[in-house]
Amino acid sequence: MNKKIAIISAILENPAKCQAEFNNVVSGYSDIILGRMGLPLKDKGVSVISITLLGDMDRINALTGKIGKIEHVTVKTAVSKKEII
Repeated sequence: MNKKIAIISAILENPAKCQAEFNNVVSGYSDIILGRMGLPLKDKGVSVISITLLGDMDRINALTGKIGKIEHVTVKTAVSKKEII
């Protein structure tokens, strides 16, 4: 199956309540994760996380969907048009 590069942007609006569940979900997709960057804004009560992926669309969509179901998390995904073989 062809793969694509994607980036998931997530905002954790109450990290104390959702960080553990978020990390648990993301760790299940470590095989498609190229990199992750987090920016904790503790004084604002928010964390911003970017995850770069290389995977098939089924796995990318599955991860996005699971993250999107976590309470206090907002998620968006951008996917490249170019397919990687």
